[in-house]
Amino acid sequence: MTGVVPIIPGEIVEIAPGVRRITAPNPGVMTGPGTNSYILGDDALVLIDPGPALDAHRDALLRVVGNKLRWILCTHTHRDHSPLAHVLKAETGAQVLGFGTTPDDGRQDEDFAPDRALVDGEMITCGDYRLRAVHTPGHASNHLCYLLEDRGVLFTGDHVMQGSTVVISPPDGDMQAYLVSLERLLELPIGAFAPGHGHVIATPQDEVRRLIAHRLRREEKIFSALTLTGPTTLEQLVRHAYDDVPERIHHVAMRSLHAHLLRLERNARAANAAGQWQVRR
Repeated sequence: MTGVVPIIPGEIVEIAPGVRRITAPNPGVMTGPGTNSYILGDDALVLIDPGPALDAHRDALLRVVGNKLRWILCTHTHRDHSPLAHVLKAETGAQVLGFGTTPDDGRQDEDFAPDRALVDGEMITCGDYRLRAVHTPGHASNHLCYLLEDRGVLFTGDHVMQGSTVVISPPDGDMQAYLVSLERLLELPIGAFAPGHGHVIATPQDEVRRLIAHRLRREEKIFSALTLTGPTTLEQLVRHAYDDVPERIHHVAMRSLHAHLLRLERNARAANAAGQWQVRR
């Protein structure tokens, strides 16, 4: 498995025997080089994360899968990951699988309707491939990773991204759930991450530990900043707690800041009154 090939939207890249990646042409602050779709198999094909509703990406996928697509697996229902599911189902007759509940927070693919709703730990037999559904809430409450157990590859969607941390956006995003879900990955037989954005991660346990440490350091920085500022708003606090992040993306950082503050509140370390956050005394 390799993680060093360039990421070019629309280009087919074999990341492991029988596993190909095609990246959507939707690069950006939230998506990095674009959303990765993964195709498994040679005859009866599996597609993990069909991606955003872009004609160019639809056409690129159809050129590869032809009439061989049988299963479409979605990690979650954010609009850069699942919208092409119902389009490709209509074109190919493939079965759509994913978590059964779509949150109502204004950031979801409202058309997502799985033919089969998956639960945590469920084994999915797709031709010659068997994948385990792993419920990993945090970035999204309906987030699933898929473990290709015989090869130790975990398709992580947005639970783990290469080259960046994921945004945790309340109310559906939950920082406590995210940290617990990260810890859970350390218990699984994983040899590599195939993320929803970026390159393959060949040192998954190291990456998980790095992400957990980063989140906890950030939380302590937020708490220290809150101690210094006194009662403050998210808009004011982000300038102190994320002073190492470009100001042009502070509007995105505020989402994760809010998630951290809610966790601090849950742990009786912070309190909110009328939109003003402060250290709980």
